[in-house]
Amino acid sequence: MIKLMPGLAAAGLVLSLMSTSAFAAPAGSAPDNARAPAQIVRVAQMPKYVKPQFKRKKVRLVTTEAAGTVIIDTNNKYLYLVEGNNRATRYGIGVGRDGFGWSGVVKIGRKAEWPAWTPPAEMRRREAAKGHMIPAFQEGGEDNPLGARAMYLYQGGRDTIFRIHGTNQPWTIGLNMSSGCIRMMNEDVTHLYDRAPVGTKVIVIGPGNRQGKVAFEDRGIDVLRTMFGG
Repeated sequence: MIKLMPGLAAAGLVLSLMSTSAFAAPAGSAPDNARAPAQIVRVAQMPKYVKPQFKRKKVRLVTTEAAGTVIIDTNNKYLYLVEGNNRATRYGIGVGRDGFGWSGVVKIGRKAEWPAWTPPAEMRRREAAKGHMIPAFQEGGEDNPLGARAMYLYQGGRDTIFRIHGTNQPWTIGLNMSSGCIRMMNEDVTHLYDRAPVGTKVIVIGPGNRQGKVAFEDRGIDVLRTMFGG
């Protein structure tokens, strides 16, 4: 079972002016009144700088996990796609801020390109109290907090409410700013999306250690693969 840190409500994803982590509902699932014209969340034009250590890289990863597994190290802000033979692709990620971390073993249960966003009523009320007005529904697109792609994480056939998704705030990669979702640069989430099918095992290493035993060691850049491919 996934264990949430104290103070995290089941649907407690918080949208702030500088940090958006969100939900998307399947097509056609938004309430009727949510389809009415709504204000769109616009994002500030911030620098798209990401620290070099969080750029996508081919690395030497020693692990007992099978090829195709996704390992998310929330402590070090890395997501690994295991490729076998001590190989992996490593991506930089943004993770949950204090009190919104979690751990567990889940699966990708659904995927969407340029996903829509339907924030829960609890989030809208909470943010409204802070003066932040959030739309009841937002179509997918460049201004959408979920970015270019979303992979919905399920456990036991049920949606966990957490996602691996893109972001229109790439400067948040490497930071603890989300409300539990795993955010990636749009180009990176698209790269992963094309390689991680529905059913992919995802191990999230974080507070609570509910992921169980997982052995992996990042031994750094795979120089030969980086230079010559493969």
